[in-house]
Amino acid sequence: MAAMSTDTGRTVTPLVDLHGRSAWSVLPPLILGFFMIMVDTTIVNIAIPTLTDAFSASLVEVGWVNSSYLLTYATLMLLAGRLGDRYGQKAIFVAGLVVFTVFSFLCGFSGELGSTPEIGWLIAFRALQGIGAALMTPQTMSMITRVFPAQQRGAALGLWGATAGVATITGPLLGGVLVETVGWEWIFYVNIPVGVVALWFAVTRLPHLASRETSIDVLGVVLSILGLGLVVFGLQEGSTYDWGHLWGPFTVWNVVGLGLVLVGVFVWWQHRLGDVALLPLRLFRSRNFSLANVDGMAVSFAMIAIFFPLTIFLQSVLGLTPIHAALVMAPGSLVSGVVAPFAGRWSDRVPGKWVVAAGFAAIAAAVGWLALVLDPAASPYVLLAPMALFGVGTGLTFSPLSNLATSGLDARTAGAGAGAFNTNRQVGGVIGSAAVVALLSSRLGVTIPAAAQDAAAGLPEQYRAAFVDGVSAAAGSAEGMGQGAFRLPPGVPDDVAAQLAAAAQDAVGTGFATAAAQTLLLVVAVLVVGVVCAAFMSAAPASSAAPATPEAPARPAG
Repeated sequence: MAAMSTDTGRTVTPLVDLHGRSAWSVLPPLILGFFMIMVDTTIVNIAIPTLTDAFSASLVEVGWVNSSYLLTYATLMLLAGRLGDRYGQKAIFVAGLVVFTVFSFLCGFSGELGSTPEIGWLIAFRALQGIGAALMTPQTMSMITRVFPAQQRGAALGLWGATAGVATITGPLLGGVLVETVGWEWIFYVNIPVGVVALWFAVTRLPHLASRETSIDVLGVVLSILGLGLVVFGLQEGSTYDWGHLWGPFTVWNVVGLGLVLVGVFVWWQHRLGDVALLPLRLFRSRNFSLANVDGMAVSFAMIAIFFPLTIFLQSVLGLTPIHAALVMAPGSLVSGVVAPFAGRWSDRVPGKWVVAAGFAAIAAAVGWLALVLDPAASPYVLLAPMALFGVGTGLTFSPLSNLATSGLDARTAGAGAGAFNTNRQVGGVIGSAAVVALLSSRLGVTIPAAAQDAAAGLPEQYRAAFVDGVSAAAGSAEGMGQGAFRLPPGVPDDVAAQLAAAAQDAVGTGFATAAAQTLLLVVAVLVVGVVCAAFMSAAPASSAAPATPEAPARPAG
């Protein structure tokens, strides 16, 4: 095997034979593929107002563009981890990369299908794009765990974590530039050249790691998809049906309850299968692994949840262009990119749990700060400082958390463990996406009518009732924000019409800011749970964990 030198001068032997190449040579395709995946978890958010207009869609329908991607991504990742163990991480990664790139093109092309654009096509292609993401993600983490020795794994996962943090926050910035300059389609088309380059690197750089015979739990896959799918559908569509009757004997809460029951059956089935389960529950005997999974869900919940209301606020309430709205979020991306690589190294030298706890505390403080300063009369510049603090928090969190979750995994559990961690992390994102759409839509039905009542007090009495009714009808509708929130009744004098239009815009802006702030408080509560979980982790440095067992020589790449 080729030996590698550490920054302390010691010689480190890679865990697999890379035929003279450094272990670091496997990172380019893994990081490029993972970068595309994580960018696509947030890049759509900046295009929400644009997609609403392009497809004549509601707020909830546009929410499904993100949720469908996250749902297939999360629910199939456990299966993908097992497929990587059985058929080889390289083969599954390459297959996922091809699927992701092909359906990125079809997502962008979806607006051209049919005589009028149908958002259902985009939602369907996003779900299929999520399958490609699911196939790739467990292989990235598993290959790092299997190739890098314990002494260098923290630094390698630091780069992996930097990719996650930077890409998730870079998504809105890149999306803003593309939406405003070349059109919303390019938030998907941009993946094509990156995917082609990543595919070349994958074929030429990734080793064929030893595979092993493993069973595929089909029933577990079905239970997990149906269970989580029903929960997400119930949460996200609840406001559409006023949290009541859906069809036949089913209500929204019947659907959510049935989904939870199926998730419970899935857990029982995994317990019954033991070590051959899709999700081996023995992994959770490790306190750090269990708590790291909870924290992974919490941070993904936050990362997904804040951008949906914040993007609509910046564009539809403050009137910023997509690029300007994205620039408001840019400090988070820049700061996260600087902090994340250092955080990975710090977690090798100090108890990683304190780095993670500090990260969660910083994110919670940033989100709480955002909730306090959301105001339709505020300058967008007041959001720059909390977004920078948000970047500090994400930079501190991702790579040390990944290291804590995987430090005890060996070659036998790498695929299952990576799949479990990434699945639970993305489940947090799915729930965050559904929860924020549900809570925001529900609160808008309360806050906008209340703001309309307050604004009506300054209007001529004969127009007050019609004004409140008109503005309230726009509550929860993305297309109703701003100027289109209130249709003037015929025959209104010009001076009164201007007064009514200004009052309507003020009421919608105030109501949305209030609803968005209340929604962000839910995110803060989830992040506080993350701080507590990090504090209860073991203080043992990750490098003290038992290293992975060296594997048989890898076959040459290609």
